[in-house]
Amino acid sequence: MRLDHFAPDGWAERGPRRPAGTLSAVSAAPHVLDHQRNDPAFEDVWEELVWRGLVHVSTDPGELKALLAGEPITFYCGFDPTAPSLHLGNLVQLLTMRRLQLAGHRPLGLIGGSTGLIGDPRPTAERTLNTKDIVAEWVGVLRAQAERFLSFEGDSAARMVNNLDWTAGLSAIDFLRDVGKYFRVGTMLKKDAVSARLNSDAGISYTEFSYQILQGFDFLELYRQYGCVLQTGGSDQWGNLTSGTDLIHRAEGVSVHAIGTPLITNSDGSKFSKSEGTAIWLGAELTSPYAFYQFWLNTDDADVIERIKIFTFLGRAEVERLEAAVASEPFRREAQRILAAEVTALVHGTPAMEAVIAASEALFGQGDLAALDAATLRSAIDELPRATGTAASPVSQLLVDAGLTASLGESRRAIEQGGVYLNNTRVDDVGAVLGGELLAGGIAVLRRGKRTLAGVLTR
Repeated sequence: MRLDHFAPDGWAERGPRRPAGTLSAVSAAPHVLDHQRNDPAFEDVWEELVWRGLVHVSTDPGELKALLAGEPITFYCGFDPTAPSLHLGNLVQLLTMRRLQLAGHRPLGLIGGSTGLIGDPRPTAERTLNTKDIVAEWVGVLRAQAERFLSFEGDSAARMVNNLDWTAGLSAIDFLRDVGKYFRVGTMLKKDAVSARLNSDAGISYTEFSYQILQGFDFLELYRQYGCVLQTGGSDQWGNLTSGTDLIHRAEGVSVHAIGTPLITNSDGSKFSKSEGTAIWLGAELTSPYAFYQFWLNTDDADVIERIKIFTFLGRAEVERLEAAVASEPFRREAQRILAAEVTALVHGTPAMEAVIAASEALFGQGDLAALDAATLRSAIDELPRATGTAASPVSQLLVDAGLTASLGESRRAIEQGGVYLNNTRVDDVGAVLGGELLAGGIAVLRRGKRTLAGVLTR
């Protein structure tokens, strides 16, 4: 599928258009909208967004509060296909969009068929430009993923749009005359993303320098076509967001708004990003449901309540109860377990969430390993140290190969002390071999003690 095959009116239709052979979107499961709701504890959605910590920066807060408490508005958020899946940062935006939609406002989900060919400026170096065919493929994947978080029915029905529709036929001369004339180079140079690159050894190309004009033009077009008056995005995109508000003010003489949500970081300041290779993907092929669940389960006590506010639809009373539980009984990790279950269900569906919880329990001897399907078991094993063996492989050697012991002598002692398990069955014989009692997919699980695990793949 080529980019120029997208018809402008096609994006108004409901239902994913995923090209054959592409990565699947978020796994097929009961729709995530089923149990979402805004919290009645708040008078308006602005108050709830602020309480959840979703407003890191914005245009005039007083005007925004009044705007969101009034008649329904149209708002948008954009997602560029610069990777084959949406990620954790995009999930913040999708859930923010859903909260606004639940309050009666109309979302526009923009997939950047044109801006995805360029990509917004990275902090340190130029992006690798992807081919048009790859970007077209990713457009379909991202659109299908984003659609799962929005409703396309009722008075606040969402609409999907593609900025290629209004840029594909635009000549460079027309773009410079009709859009470029409103931008001041001095202002563009002051944008954080641009100034950081100007001060780096890599510098910045005119291509990436121009990205903010394209994003501003998107806002202008959506204002003209749909009356869109609000854009949401990450706070690191604030320069691009305000490019749109400034452009509309200059070109149309009206004031529109923007909200910048916080970047998701750990309490130590580290962040999750594509550029740093630490992204948590929404696509199951890139981050398995098991790994996704484990990511949330391992959330630090200092971060868990903030993440519950941002990534779940739990009400204020429940969040405050969990906050008290973290303070009084952190060892129970109740908040982490609820967070992991809620977000995994939102992204991968309830059946997948239940499967990975069952896998987690079974791996540590609290469930039936034999009941796990091959895909779930393999995704769990992928997160563990591994060894490879045959039916004749000694368990003592597999323990060494997997790194659970440092030597055969240590392996034998561990077995003699009753601390080694194969598929949750205690190994009593120091001469035991792997044998033929394998789990789905020809996999076995070794455990030393209560918490130290490894997978065994047979050959």
